Amino acid sequence: MEYRRLGRTGLKVSEISLGSWLTYGGYVEEQNAAASIDKAYDLGVNFFDTANVYIRGEAEIVVGKALKKYVRDSYVLATKVFWPMGDGPNDRGLSRKHVIEQCHASLNRLNTDYVDIYYCHRFDPETPLDETLRALDDLVRQGKVLYIGVSEWTAEQISEAVHLADKKLLDRIVVNQPQYSMLQRYIEKEVLPVSEKHGIGQVVWSPLAQGVLTGKYKKGEKAPEGSRAAQEKFNNLFGLLTEENLEKVELLKEVASDHDLSLANLALSWILRQNNVASALVGASRPEQIEENVKASGVKLPEETLARIEDILR
Repeated sequence: MEYRRLGRTGLKVSEISLGSWLTYGGYVEEQNAAASIDKAYDLGVNFFDTANVYIRGEAEIVVGKALKKYVRDSYVLATKVFWPMGDGPNDRGLSRKHVIEQCHASLNRLNTDYVDIYYCHRFDPETPLDETLRALDDLVRQGKVLYIGVSEWTAEQISEAVHLADKKLLDRIVVNQPQYSMLQRYIEKEVLPVSEKHGIGQVVWSPLAQGVLTGKYKKGEKAPEGSRAAQEKFNNLFGLLTEENLEKVELLKEVASDHDLSLANLALSWILRQNNVASALVGASRPEQIEENVKASGVKLPEETLARIEDILR
């Protein structure tokens, strides 16, 4: 495993990190979740990601329990706040009340005194930005949060937050968690340049495009039984499972084969070609999946291969 600095901070995170969205706390048995976390830790993954909203806190409980056996300063732990955690009018968003209360609730579920990274899971247009930033700054000063981040904020929202924090001498955003993969590249146009300008690193989610970039789905064939695409609620994998994308996948398989890589590892190493990306966040319902994914760390794709991939994706 290789490690990268998170943005302009001194914090170093593993190039492959392990998330818990759609996996832990309900969709995957706790035993398998714990085994996947243990395997990741043994292979050098030091970065674990969850959120309060994942199964309304259940994922945090599973992750906290699994990590408890390890020395706290040996891993980086992240969670998030924004989405509804109850039915009340103040049980959502980024108000000072919700941010502070949910941080305390997350710490309790994770059974820890602090989280390394606390993300604003989305932008909240109903709360003044300075209110949110002040609440986060207070959590940092109290030692309950070490670094603050955002997820799926626009370049304009990120810039506004940075300038406001500098103006009011508040702790700065240092990390952004966007969706990014070979099949979803919207951040390249504005988010990456703005982040690089302000020293904000990326920890990207869905780098395997909801499993489309593992090669498990094939054009003209029914989704494998038990796969995410076979479940109606995932609505065609958020628009990623298209005939056009499956055609690209077939061509990408040839590139991967030429480099003795799995398609997933090709996709992950392509993500890590970006210097501003600190880590690619993967999910794992079985230890073997994380064992395969960590092989992408340290892989450097030649320029001609990157050009070939660009032709396919274009």
